[in-house]
Amino acid sequence: MTFNSKFKTMVGKVHSLETFGAVDGPGIRFVVFLQGCPLRCLYCHNPDTWRVDGGTAMSVAELMEQVKKYQNYFGSEGGVTVTGGEPLWQIDFVIEFFKALKKQKIHTCLDTSGILFQPSAERKFDKLLKYTDLVLLDIKQVNQEKHKFLTGQSNENVLAFAEYLHKKNVPTWIRFVLVPGVTDDLTDVRKLRDFIKTLKNVVRIEVLPYHTMGEKKYAELNLDYRLKGVKAPDAETITLVSQILRGEKQ
Repeated sequence: MTFNSKFKTMVGKVHSLETFGAVDGPGIRFVVFLQGCPLRCLYCHNPDTWRVDGGTAMSVAELMEQVKKYQNYFGSEGGVTVTGGEPLWQIDFVIEFFKALKKQKIHTCLDTSGILFQPSAERKFDKLLKYTDLVLLDIKQVNQEKHKFLTGQSNENVLAFAEYLHKKNVPTWIRFVLVPGVTDDLTDVRKLRDFIKTLKNVVRIEVLPYHTMGEKKYAELNLDYRLKGVKAPDAETITLVSQILRGEKQ
């Protein structure tokens, strides 16, 4: 595998790599966690990805050499997923990385909140989507004020990005994290369902139950974990919310 000079010089900040991912897209995935995120989600289990100046500097070529080692494992059924942090914070790097992957006919998946989407920069996003096979879009809360409470940011860009993906007909999985007392209001869930119904490119809807696996990291980083005491949702609630979002139940 050879690389042109741009792939050798284009450098991103990588938090970590997962070589055998089974939940971030179809098949077995090589998962790249990029550094940096503008959101401060209450349930974030990777607060060590927040700072954009952290992580390890890697060129596209160096990352591709890592992918090559595991390509036989994910084959044609799987591929590579880029997540974060928030990968759109390093959009130029992701574009060049995805371009290199597509040269090798490797399936590409972008896992994003869409928070950094700007309609005025559509040409840049068009370039990214040229090399993107699938988007995993995390819609954390459809209610504007509750989204601000949950993440520290408005959801305006998130919803605009969802509509942009619809306009471009990009295959999309919608992901929704179910947090008791935070995102489980059924009025909000139904409002999100109604929004999703307007998107003709959505091929899958996933409800991800809240968990506390990141709480230890907050203690290690001397950060306040604001959801302390919140338990994972029960199976009945998970099923109900899943059925509502998929239009199987009112």
